[in-house]
Amino acid sequence: MTRATPLVIAVAVALSACNSNTAPGNDQEAEREAPAPPAPQMSAAEALSGIATGAIQPETMTDADVASLGGFDGRCALRLTEVGLPSLLYDGDMPGAAIKLNGKLITLPAVDDDGLYREDGLTVRVRLVDEEVGRGGRREAEMIVMLPGADDELGFRGYEVCY
Repeated sequence: MTRATPLVIAVAVALSACNSNTAPGNDQEAEREAPAPPAPQMSAAEALSGIATGAIQPETMTDADVASLGGFDGRCALRLTEVGLPSLLYDGDMPGAAIKLNGKLITLPAVDDDGLYREDGLTVRVRLVDEEVGRGGRREAEMIVMLPGADDELGFRGYEVCY
């Protein structure tokens, strides 16, 4: 046994965990992984109760989350990447928006016809950056999230896809 053998073993063990990312949207072997159940739906006040607002970021919705909200038909989705899963569903049959924060799906009613949604101190605004639809039926949009009790708003730029 050489002096390098323990180092080689340590590197092999460390690299063996490199493919175990289970975040939504990452490739998984379907026959081995059961589909994730949808996140629970609750009000903004319940979902954000006792949480430090500085630690909250919009999360990616899974296919199960979208299905539990009624699917994509007649709605628009804001995706933070062109090919990613949605972080926000809005309008259509659901007269408002749904966002996933703190592992919970929160539905917000529309405040106006200009992309403003609000409930229990949580505010989300969607603004189109470009009116022209780009490749793949997407156009750039911004999502501004104002959390209850937070000093700053959070801004995200992504892509809108309407179904």
